[in-house]
Amino acid sequence: MKRKATEQLKKWYKDEDRRPLILRGARQVGKTWLMMDFASSLGVPNVYVNFESDRELQTLFDSDFNIDRILRHLSLIKGVKIDDNTLLILDEVQEVKHGITSLKYFAEQKPGMPVLVAGSMLGVAMHQGDSFPVGKVRFLDIFPMDFEEFLWATQNDLLADALSQKDWDLIADTTSKFEDALKEYYYVGGMPKVVKQFLNGREYDKAREEQLSLIASYDNDFSKHAPAQLVPRIRQVWNSIVSQLSKENKKFLYGVIKEGARAREFEMALEWLYDAGLFYKVSRVKAGELPLNAWVDPGAFKVFMLDVGLLGAMCDLEAKTLIKGNHLFATFKGALTEQYVMQQIRALHGPNIFYWSAENSSGEIDFLIQKDGEVVPIEAKAEENLQSKSLRIFSDKYKLPKAWRFSMANYREQDWLTNFPLYALHQALKD
Repeated sequence: MKRKATEQLKKWYKDEDRRPLILRGARQVGKTWLMMDFASSLGVPNVYVNFESDRELQTLFDSDFNIDRILRHLSLIKGVKIDDNTLLILDEVQEVKHGITSLKYFAEQKPGMPVLVAGSMLGVAMHQGDSFPVGKVRFLDIFPMDFEEFLWATQNDLLADALSQKDWDLIADTTSKFEDALKEYYYVGGMPKVVKQFLNGREYDKAREEQLSLIASYDNDFSKHAPAQLVPRIRQVWNSIVSQLSKENKKFLYGVIKEGARAREFEMALEWLYDAGLFYKVSRVKAGELPLNAWVDPGAFKVFMLDVGLLGAMCDLEAKTLIKGNHLFATFKGALTEQYVMQQIRALHGPNIFYWSAENSSGEIDFLIQKDGEVVPIEAKAEENLQSKSLRIFSDKYKLPKAWRFSMANYREQDWLTNFPLYALHQALKD
């Protein structure tokens, strides 16, 4: 599979100020595969260490942080000489005591040594008391495959090329091809193992089996990694996600978790899910002015799932419902579309995504981002509806030079608004 993160790994490897690189992301987004595929492509000596399966390494950092000693120890265990030029891959680093702390000493004692680090619960572990090497490491966030990566994986390179070349006339003439691929992505999503299963005969049932297996593994992680007293509340929050996203107003409501619930009861559960990478959080802003994070309303936010395919699996959305479309799907397609749009923006643009709603609930902008020194309001439409009253009013109020609408309509550029087909969303973010 071709992943865009590989290019980021290449830049890191060539950087003169190379520091240990931490790959962050939820379980099964492809971190280990990326590291191993990258190591193979480099053609340089490399050593892979998994602290979860290599139990004899559990005390590796107990006595001291002498990196020469640590490398000699690893060399003996792995049966290969490790020197300053060896690409060292440390996986599931949260499973070993002081593993995260050790990265500071790799950076100080072996500057420039290529060290790649990952862990399925690394985000949670970073908040559990181990000293963190501030300023000594770099980060690379790994997400489910975006739609363009999905096109590559499913041998739809011609569709990806047409989008990349922005051949809007050709795209408009062959819209059904792009729509079919987008429907597949809505159902399958971007989790690499799910995509791989789907490619084995393009069977939706196999994809769904893998999705349900992943969801079950996340549920098991709650018991394995979270404090026991927090587990029931984590599950309650997790199980409320479909209901939260099904509402017309998608602001997160604690009362949806259980009647009478209050923030203080579930804030820690929410934070745990964010740290595990299973939820994305989009905060409300009170104004459309720079910088957006200065206008954040801390009491209002939306939550989204890790992956659109997993969201469909959690609500038991059948393939025929999505691929062929019917009335049942019509009641939930808005939620899937917002999930899809947010997921692509998060992977391609970064974490600073917001939304706006009027104090009197008379209008809402689905998403806001900052790009090229400007605020860009974004509307997500599940159909070809081109009415954008709230978007126009908001853009006029804050004198914003451009706005985006993602819908099923063809590409269309106006003086103040550009409509991108949903399947061409990534082109907006590339411009």
